[in-house]
Amino acid sequence: MQDVPTYLSYLFGATTLLTIFWFYRACHSRNFLVIALIWIILQSVIAKSGFYQNTNVLPPRILLLGILPVLLLILLLFSNRSGRAFLDQVDLKTLTIFHSIRIPVEIILALLYWSGVMSVYITYEGTNFDLFSGVTAPLVYFLVFGRKNVNRGLLLGWNIICLLLLLNVVITAILSMPSPLQKLAFDQPNIPFLYFPYVLLPTVIVPLVLLAHLITFRQLAKVSGKIRPDDRRP
Repeated sequence: MQDVPTYLSYLFGATTLLTIFWFYRACHSRNFLVIALIWIILQSVIAKSGFYQNTNVLPPRILLLGILPVLLLILLLFSNRSGRAFLDQVDLKTLTIFHSIRIPVEIILALLYWSGVMSVYITYEGTNFDLFSGVTAPLVYFLVFGRKNVNRGLLLGWNIICLLLLLNVVITAILSMPSPLQKLAFDQPNIPFLYFPYVLLPTVIVPLVLLAHLITFRQLAKVSGKIRPDDRRP
């Protein structure tokens, strides 16, 4: 990681904060903001301690302490009344344009690859097509919310495609990281995710992007007919 330009860390840090701020603008929840900032601090401390860099254990430490807790939290949100109330008040319009955050993420991944610390599989030069999600987010936002009586099928279909693209890169990333689970990229595994600040990609940014898709599916499932441009949850 010594060969990674310093500016990349600052660029990624800014992208992480923008992700948090953007999602906060969608949910307007101070509780979310507090929990997210505490989680960022906790993951930063763990990563800087070198705990995640022990890659010879199973399950991988980053999966156990970095990813599993947020997945359980998402499950908790969907499984209790107060959590579902939170999900249903998130602004669907802001949540759609929120996926534009995937553009700077993909640029940073490419820059890490060019710095020699990231697998090509995780970039748009390899098998990561997630840039599509970020680039098309403004267009989908306009088509769904910029016109009257646009069928919710467009938003649903786009979210399904983007979720599949996200799952593709997540699975590829896990199989390309140095661990007993590694099946790809033995010549250049995904090292940055084990270090601060890049550990915040799998532990903060990706879970929020996943949650954004799941919230959209839930809200669309509750809406009958077509989405109106002024369709905003209170």
